[in-house]
Amino acid sequence: MTQFELASFTVDVTPEIGQRLMAVSATKAKEIVDPLFAHGFVLTGADEPIVVLAIDWCEIRNGAYDHWRDVLAEAAGTKRERVLLSSLHQHDAPVTDIGAENLLARVGLAGEMFDLKFHEQCVRRAASALVDCLKTKRRVTHVGVGQAPVENVASNRRVVGPDGSVSFHRGSSSGGDPKLAAAPIGMIDPNLKTLTFFDGETPLLSLHAYATHPMSYYGRGGVSADFVGMARDLRQRDEPAVKQMYVSGCSGDVTAGKFNDGSPANRPLLAHRLHQAMQKAWQSTERHPLEKIGFRSTELDLEYRKSPTHTREALDKVLTDPQAQVRDRILAAMGLSSRQRVASGRLIDFPVIDFGPAQIVLFPAEVFVGYQLIAQQMRPESFVVSIGYGECWPGYIPTNEAFDDGFTDVWLWVAPGAEAKIRAALQKVLLPS
Repeated sequence: MTQFELASFTVDVTPEIGQRLMAVSATKAKEIVDPLFAHGFVLTGADEPIVVLAIDWCEIRNGAYDHWRDVLAEAAGTKRERVLLSSLHQHDAPVTDIGAENLLARVGLAGEMFDLKFHEQCVRRAASALVDCLKTKRRVTHVGVGQAPVENVASNRRVVGPDGSVSFHRGSSSGGDPKLAAAPIGMIDPNLKTLTFFDGETPLLSLHAYATHPMSYYGRGGVSADFVGMARDLRQRDEPAVKQMYVSGCSGDVTAGKFNDGSPANRPLLAHRLHQAMQKAWQSTERHPLEKIGFRSTELDLEYRKSPTHTREALDKVLTDPQAQVRDRILAAMGLSSRQRVASGRLIDFPVIDFGPAQIVLFPAEVFVGYQLIAQQMRPESFVVSIGYGECWPGYIPTNEAFDDGFTDVWLWVAPGAEAKIRAALQKVLLPS
């Protein structure tokens, strides 16, 4: 019988004072409110090793995403596609894209988006920690599944006005607007899911997943893992011997906006509500023997956004214009980097880890919560853990319905039609053959 083993690691990935946050924040890092971490684990015994890494950064895109996975794959002795890398998407944290940074450097804006040297240091520290953790692997005999509703945290961006008009203006801290606070919660996944690995009856690691933008307030220069990091830390104090990890689900259109007005006092309140759900999910956890670990992956081909402002010529014009705002030039570099990726034919890996009674599926970028619900509907008898913010070049990935409602944003780099492609990819990897 195959013996499965698990090892976990953590590294500090806190940016230095003066670095830009969220790629385009006007206020660069002025203080470290709390440190940022990359939490990961390695599973062995399932053919080649599988790596899962959750990092307290806003996004990792294009060449940066490939570089992280290449280096970690080499450290683990596996293939790039078997490295599942996810950003949690806190906004007071870095966005990295090596192609975009190189484009910015050519027009005299080197380091404006992120610090390449700092980025490489983080990659190498993570790889070193991964190698070291393999010396302390533990047997895995069971997986545990548990879930619990999160009260008064998530709400959908989509709000219908009295005249029937649709807006997506309910951002993370918009609860100070009485109309947005009073609007219905909308489409969310109410449950936090917790997947735990056991050696016999001894828990080793718990992975918590919930679909919401992980911000209470941001953009003031305070580096922070925000309320999701606080909740993770509280849970770690509950169970010091059990490694605690958190990942953001499919939450492109889900925020705390209905329940959060952006005041600093709300951050610990949101953390407390998320922590309570983590505790309840743990209390409801049911163990299952781990008899197999399957891995399936396909490639996702998403079409680049079609609009006059997103042609190569239009983006290049903004990038090279010294009179343009730095924020707009950074966004143009990000758009060009993604265009170059799509034109080169590099597709997005779309993987699933299958434990039998439970699956982990990694989605790209800011997929809307509808995709998470689609995945669950495909496997209603199973425990599907959806993770968002894998390869982040597409930005928002709306459903057909959201596109039809007129959703648009500067952080949108894909064209309509993504839903059919994601559904087809889910069919390939999520449903057993």
